[in-house]
Amino acid sequence: MEAIKRSFIRFRRTPAFTGCILFLAVLVLDLIIQGPSQFFSAKSLNTLFSKNMPLMLVAMAQSLLLISGTLDISIGIQLALVNVVSIMTMQVWHVPMIVGFLMGMLASLIASALCGFAISVLRLPAMLASYALLIIIKGVNVLIMPKPQGNVPQEYYRTYDLLIGGVIPFSALFLLAVILLWLYLKRTKFGRNIYAVGGNPRNAFAAGIDPVRVQMQAFLVKGFIVGLAGICLTLMTASGNPLQAEDYGIRSLSACIIGGLGFGGWGTMGCAVFGGGFLVLIQNTVYYTFTLLNRLMPALKITSYWQNLVSDCIIFLGLLMTIVTAKAQRETLKQGFVKQFKRGERIDK
Repeated sequence: MEAIKRSFIRFRRTPAFTGCILFLAVLVLDLIIQGPSQFFSAKSLNTLFSKNMPLMLVAMAQSLLLISGTLDISIGIQLALVNVVSIMTMQVWHVPMIVGFLMGMLASLIASALCGFAISVLRLPAMLASYALLIIIKGVNVLIMPKPQGNVPQEYYRTYDLLIGGVIPFSALFLLAVILLWLYLKRTKFGRNIYAVGGNPRNAFAAGIDPVRVQMQAFLVKGFIVGLAGICLTLMTASGNPLQAEDYGIRSLSACIIGGLGFGGWGTMGCAVFGGGFLVLIQNTVYYTFTLLNRLMPALKITSYWQNLVSDCIIFLGLLMTIVTAKAQRETLKQGFVKQFKRGERIDK
């Protein structure tokens, strides 16, 4: 019992504590509204994972950048880039879908490398550089695919919606793969360096760590994860759309902050998982709540706009609660936002 108490006290001091509490709270609320039997049904869990996996992966990718002391708000439109390149590669070159996915991954890595070069090497403010890249990638997407079109072979999207053993969603394997990747990276030199660079790049440089190289590596890992998220998005929609998922950039930042992440050396990828889970379950809870209200009071005729308003208000309150209750996160967020709007200082060798 004493060991459990000590473990809980240690967990309370971690960045993920508030995000975990928010996630558990909305999970309990969802269970009450839907009922355990419906919520934990294989079909319901499969829908939750398959429809929200792109957002979860993007939040996890964004968390790497936040830990290293930077960010990328163009991360959402990069999903559309992967989607567009994957579909058009198969459609124009008449190659297997897997080749299209590889080309989409390559496009994601190139976009991430360009963003990393602008922010880490040229020292441009992260907010401005990534916003400019968002506009550029949106234009590239429309050039490649002028209008929504294309389709994914049936065997691919059916596999994505598959239940392994009738219980485990196939889409959950993508989440598991990224979690395992993070657990491995945490134990490497890179995993230690991103915390050092995010916490204080000058001290990291004085200790023999190259901040530019570490942040570029973080952008490339982020590009790989975004590539996986883009593949999930393509399998989920089974078609191409050059302008979709743009809002995922801001939503991924919201997920990370709700989960307990701050700017630079604060938090883990687990924070992004809790924050992303909170966003997903809030939308799910609000949807079933309004569905129940429509059944009980058909005269109300509640539209989806009200659902979006209520869920966004709850998310906003979650952001406030996380920031207010976490003093250390509040300080890192404040310093981080100031840093993202200012021109970075060069580290002279």
